[in-house]
Amino acid sequence: MKPAQSSRRLWMLAAASSLLMMAACVTINIYFPAAAAEKAADRIIEEVYNLRREGAPAQAPGSAAPKPAASTPSK
Repeated sequence: MKPAQSSRRLWMLAAASSLLMMAACVTINIYFPAAAAEKAADRIIEEVYNLRREGAPAQAPGSAAPKPAASTPSK
């Protein structure tokens, strides 16, 4: 293979790879529901702040509520 052909193949491979990567990024950005994710994040943050204002401890979703400590009767 001539050096010019090798150089040209390398350039074509680099160009095709670059186009493929750019197309993949565009596809992700088109189909990613950024507005919905931002609204969900805002709602979660607001819920956490409301819980803290009310004095309830903030917990992760799905975690069990802490059990109260058993009190021992005084003698």
